[in-house]
Amino acid sequence: MKKTKVTFDNDKLEYSSELLRALAHPLRLKILEFIDKHQEINVNKIYNTLNIEQSITSQHLKVLRMAGIVDTDRDGKFVHYSIDYARLIKTVKALTNFYNAEKVAS
Repeated sequence: MKKTKVTFDNDKLEYSSELLRALAHPLRLKILEFIDKHQEINVNKIYNTLNIEQSITSQHLKVLRMAGIVDTDRDGKFVHYSIDYARLIKTVKALTNFYNAEKVAS
C-alpha cells in the first residue's frame, strides 16, 4: 500500500485556526449578529445595547478584526464596524467542503 504524503501550509493553517477560534465564541457570535442587523455600527452602540463592558467588547472586536471577519471605518473619534461577508462566505464554503469530504470518507 502506497503512503500518501500530506503537507501543510503553516501560514494557512495558522490563519484558519485563528479564524475558527474567532467564530467559536458565543459572545463574538452575538456581536456579529448585532453588527449584521445594523450593517455598520460603532463600538459604543454595541456595548451599550448588548450590556457588555467596553473593554470586553473591544477585546472581542479585536479578535474578529485580526481574523478578518470585521472591517473598520474611522469617522473622527468613532470606529464603525461592518462584517466582511465575502470572508465569511469563503469560510462557510471551506467548512462545508471539509465536512462533506469527511462524511464521504467515513
